[in-house]
Amino acid sequence: MARERKGLLGYYKQFEGLSEEEVNADLREEAAERRAKALSRLEPLDLSRTTWPEYPHPAIVNAITFAARRGLHRYLDRSSAELRSELAHRHGVSEGRLVVGDGVAQLISEAAAALLEPDDELITPWPSYALYPVVARHARGVAVPVTGFTVDAILAAVNDRTRLVALCNPNDPTGELLSVAELTRLLEALPERVVVLLDEALRDYADAEPLDATLALLERFPRVLVFRTFSKAWGLAGLRCGYALGGPGAEPMLEQLAPELGVNELAQAGALEAIRTVGGVVERRRATIAAQRERLVVELRERGYDVGASQANVVWLPAPGPHGASELAARLDRSGIVVQTGNGVGAPDRVRLTVPHRVEDLDRLLRSLDAVSG
Repeated sequence: MARERKGLLGYYKQFEGLSEEEVNADLREEAAERRAKALSRLEPLDLSRTTWPEYPHPAIVNAITFAARRGLHRYLDRSSAELRSELAHRHGVSEGRLVVGDGVAQLISEAAAALLEPDDELITPWPSYALYPVVARHARGVAVPVTGFTVDAILAAVNDRTRLVALCNPNDPTGELLSVAELTRLLEALPERVVVLLDEALRDYADAEPLDATLALLERFPRVLVFRTFSKAWGLAGLRCGYALGGPGAEPMLEQLAPELGVNELAQAGALEAIRTVGGVVERRRATIAAQRERLVVELRERGYDVGASQANVVWLPAPGPHGASELAARLDRSGIVVQTGNGVGAPDRVRLTVPHRVEDLDRLLRSLDAVSG
């Protein structure tokens, strides 16, 4: 306590002999220095993830908390009946044509395990979601990456061993989208034995077509399974909750995809509350990303970057130079911006940028790109 009094005494003693105006000027100068230091410490801007970066809506957190307090001592609802019913109503399908699982990754893994026999082939455009080759290997099948995100490239790779086509649409990491018309052309040309796993994890960010435009394909093509998630635009990646939809007659197949012991009850509660109360939030996020994405692509092209159109919340950016993506990512990292290199999907000359949802973050990204490429 004595040291504390001495410290305070020393602090005030420095003002002896100064006029009130001089004291106030010194205090204002100190305050300005503190503000300048605070402003100079920028938080890292993580543009390496495809999940929504903000905290969940309070209503979702409250629903999860209530579910935890109400009944963690009980076994969960293994069929996710209430959530399935709400989702089925939302998409206009019967409950039997929808299954809830522990995220898209789990559901696709189960589909591959159920449908692939040893040495069967899974075709996927490449680069794409790195999970697809992994699930093919785990199911004792063979992954066939196909260069180019086009129907013709996929069809050219089909042979007698082809059993699955895994299609991330919009594609991660490139942001490309196959339209309903192109998907129809693909499905009409594929042999009857081939099942298409249509991964729409990033569909909520697309604005070129209505959100559920692809679901009409389920009525015509029973060998299509559509996968959706609450991890991305819904911002609930920590819940690990997704679902799959199929056409008439797909009920037995979908039953095989469900987690053996059901989906965590807290995940069910959070996803259910999200559907009921915050759907408008996701709509606004879609509009925000669409506007930011359009501006980002225009700005990048004006700077000489050869970037394609995107219907996801990502842009696939060329990274020229001897060290390509690694060098560009390192330079951006030194400026406080984190990006994902294409090294993991065999594209060492590309980086994936998540579209910033705030104007000031997009401005900061462009300034950093100008600085590192100057």
